Amino acid sequence: MAEVRALQVIFTKRLRARVRHGEITCSVRIWMRPHVKVGNRYRMEEGEVEVDSVLPISFADITPELARASGFKGVVDLLKVAKHGKGENVYLVRFHYVPPRSKVGIPRGR
Repeated sequence: MAEVRALQVIFTKRLRARVRHGEITCSVRIWMRPHVKVGNRYRMEEGEVEVDSVLPISFADITPELARASGFKGVVDLLKVAKHGKGENVYLVRFHYVPPRSKVGIPRGR
């Protein structure tokens, strides 16, 4: 069973629905060090994402195809969002979305 972390994984607003629908299953992150761990789940506004892999990559590995798979128009669009803060190490995070659990057994109002 995956551990659910209190931390959130933040996606830009325009990507969130596509993550929830399973259209986006990877993200390029630029960090000082990895902020997620394989097998752990991280909250989103609704549901969670479970991390399948975290791979160190280089800026040269960010292709137009990878940018589009991550939900962006291209490399420049991705870097505008991904490059902020002091991070200089590039990571490819692969994940899958886990919908929120239904609240079985909670009585509904009459």
